[in-house]
Amino acid sequence: MKVLLIEDEAAVAAMIRKGLSESGYTVTVAPDGNAGLDMGTGHSFDIMILDIMLPGINGLELCKRLRKEGIDTPILMLTALGTTENIVTGLDTGADDYLVKPFKFAELEARIRSLGRRKMGSTSPADLIQIGDITVNTAARNVVRNGQEITLTSTEYRLLEFMVRNRGRVLSRVELLENVWGIDFNMGTNVVDVYVNYLRKKLGNDHDRKLIHTVIGMGYIIKD
Repeated sequence: MKVLLIEDEAAVAAMIRKGLSESGYTVTVAPDGNAGLDMGTGHSFDIMILDIMLPGINGLELCKRLRKEGIDTPILMLTALGTTENIVTGLDTGADDYLVKPFKFAELEARIRSLGRRKMGSTSPADLIQIGDITVNTAARNVVRNGQEITLTSTEYRLLEFMVRNRGRVLSRVELLENVWGIDFNMGTNVVDVYVNYLRKKLGNDHDRKLIHTVIGMGYIIKD
């Protein structure tokens, strides 16, 4: 698997490159955002790992530009800024996952393997999840309702996919945080409620068949 690592801290880049190379990955390092953009658009990679705090073009802007150029390679964002706001912003630029510094190398490898499985997946009937008049294609990572594609951010999509995979079951906010955002947020955050509201709007609040329901005091459930 070919990995593009965009990281300006030489010690961190060397550690990641050494560890991944020993695990059989082919790693190319770009030391700043400008080099990362050139490499990311000019060559083919299976995974991109990029730091947010980069000289030249910062990681958030770099991610936006890569997506604008049509690069759909899975992107894992590294950040020392572990607040909910910063993580949400990173994911909404088009990143597929994130990892907060400092991190354990085993966790980095697990995230890479997960993103690699997503990329290699091919569409089959098993990739299509139907609930009511909504179809979720887990290979293409898109959503269609009544024949019309619904544009979702990466985070909105992951939230919807997790909910439809667990349709008919009440999902607590803690469970959604752990499985969609992947870290232990401050339980006082309202990020789940915010994103559920985003989904409701995009799926059609005024639709006669509402799918996402609030279970007071417990969480949310998606059902037809």
